[in-house]
Amino acid sequence: MKTLYDVQEMLKKYGYINLFPDRLDAITFMQIELSKMLETGIFQKSDHDYLTARLILAREERIEKEKSETKY
Repeated sequence: MKTLYDVQEMLKKYGYINLFPDRLDAITFMQIELSKMLETGIFQKSDHDYLTARLILAREERIEKEKSETKY
């Protein structure tokens, strides 16, 4: 798993489908979904997929926020 698309595909396996037109909103919702999956026991904090997805989402969130700051 290397990209945001990869994270979306992984979440799709668990029934999550991204319907947000705004990329930052989609990233935020995916982070919430991962947290809920952790709480329900689907993932453990030490799971490679969970940790990788968290890092990818954090990176993408930072990139999107930097883009929006440079617009104004």
